[in-house]
Amino acid sequence: MQDSPFRNITVARSGYDLHAEAIPPASDDAPWVIFGNSLVTDLSIWDAQVAAMAGRYGILRYDQAGHGRSGVHAGPVDFDTLGGDLLAVMDAAGVERGIYVGLSMGVPTGLAAHSVAADRFNALVFSDGQAKTAPGGAAGWAERIEGARASGMDAFAAATVGRWLTDGTGPDLRARLTRMIASTPFEGFELCATALKDYDFAAELARVTCPTLLIAGAQDGAMPEGMATKLKPAIAGSEMHVIDGAGHVPCFEQPEAFTAILQAFLNNLPGGTSQ
Repeated sequence: MQDSPFRNITVARSGYDLHAEAIPPASDDAPWVIFGNSLVTDLSIWDAQVAAMAGRYGILRYDQAGHGRSGVHAGPVDFDTLGGDLLAVMDAAGVERGIYVGLSMGVPTGLAAHSVAADRFNALVFSDGQAKTAPGGAAGWAERIEGARASGMDAFAAATVGRWLTDGTGPDLRARLTRMIASTPFEGFELCATALKDYDFAAELARVTCPTLLIAGAQDGAMPEGMATKLKPAIAGSEMHVIDGAGHVPCFEQPEAFTAILQAFLNNLPGGTSQ
């Protein structure tokens, strides 16, 4: 973006810094929307949503640890740490409460933050993610980590884009996502992929009382069914939408459809944009 309206924020954590960007809302009573990226993407995965929503809402997005312009923690992290990162980013930006939108890895990040500070969230939006590691998931993540270690992030990016995007995705989007994934340092990927090997916030779902939106790409393997059968029944009053022509990153692959669903949900919250 030229002449970016974002205010860059550096958030000091124990042993690493997080990079965040914020655009304040046009009015003091407009809500903040906080975006959390997936594994091997950065905050630019939300560009389309930010372009459509900035000005009407406060916008806060950040790179999760080891991704984008955020630093890599020297030791292992878990989702309690990553959830603490989210709350620290909100604190640094002066956002007392907001609407959190998490993609994939961003789902357990949001649940971890909610588990210690539920009052910080007016609403939750979870896209293409799970509340706990799937059976056999630890072995799968170990295999991916070793594959990336052996072949490098360029090869890992090409394979990942092949899994995440549908056949109908144009070459420009495909190339952009490939670059984003390949630019993730292996150490950052390993850090968060290791956290994904063993996490469980399934019990937190029943404690979610704020409005919650679930979104999945129709072509994201078993994810739509998993979210419909595990997350939706466990979160009282939640609503779910499945986006056709999208795989694992519908906010990126089908941005207009994703943004329309998100904005309709936000408009229906108590008070709309003036809550």
